[in-house]
Order: sequence, then C-alpha cells, then structure tokens
Amino acid sequence: MQRGACRLVLSAAMPNVYRDGECLVSRYAAKPFLRLIECYVLDRIDQLDGKQRTTLEGMESKLRATYDTQGSWQEIVAAQMEFTDSFDSQVRAVWRGYLDHARAANTALDPNEFVMSFVDQNFSA
Repeated sequence: MQRGACRLVLSAAMPNVYRDGECLVSRYAAKPFLRLIECYVLDRIDQLDGKQRTTLEGMESKLRATYDTQGSWQEIVAAQMEFTDSFDSQVRAVWRGYLDHARAANTALDPNEFVMSFVDQNFSA
C-alpha cells in the first residue's frame, strides 16, 4: 500500500501509523480512540513527532466538543482513560526498561512498536 493512501475513520487529519510500510487503518477502524491513547503514550515518552503533535493540537476543539470537556488533547485523553497521577511516570519507567533491553540486545528501537505493544497489553478490550 502506498504511504499516505489510507485515512482513519475518526479524522482525515489523524496521523497514520505504518508497520513495515503497511498502513494500519484496520487497527483503529472500530476503535479510533486507540490511536489517541497511543499518541498520549508517545507524548509521555517524548517520542511524539512534531507533525503528529500539530495534528492533535488542531483536533483539540473537536475533542472538547465530542467529550464535552475542556483541556488539551492530552488532558482529554487522560480524563477519558481515568489515568492516575502516577501513570506518566510508570509509562516512562517501562519505556526506560525497553530502551535498556533493546540496547543490551543491540536491537533497533521503534517507539511506535513499543507503544502499540504497551497499549495492547494494558488497555485491550
């Protein structure tokens, strides 16, 4: 599939995610909020790129209206997921462990792979 050829149902502006060059639309088709959770985790581990950040910031007014709340996209996701105050530090600790393991094994680091796995293991429903 050609990059940029796919769009998520939630919003054409929502950042696409690719694995091995293939767009992962089916991952989010029935669960568009899943991508917001992944972006939140990427943001917590300082791996959210500028383009994604800009896109998400541009979606804030729509998210506020959808969830009838105020705040940044990060605050909205955290509120919807009922994340505790310690959630961010726990995510960073798991990320550091992943980095240490990958470095020790001399393997490539892929923040998106980490985040998808983390979300799948902790928020699968």
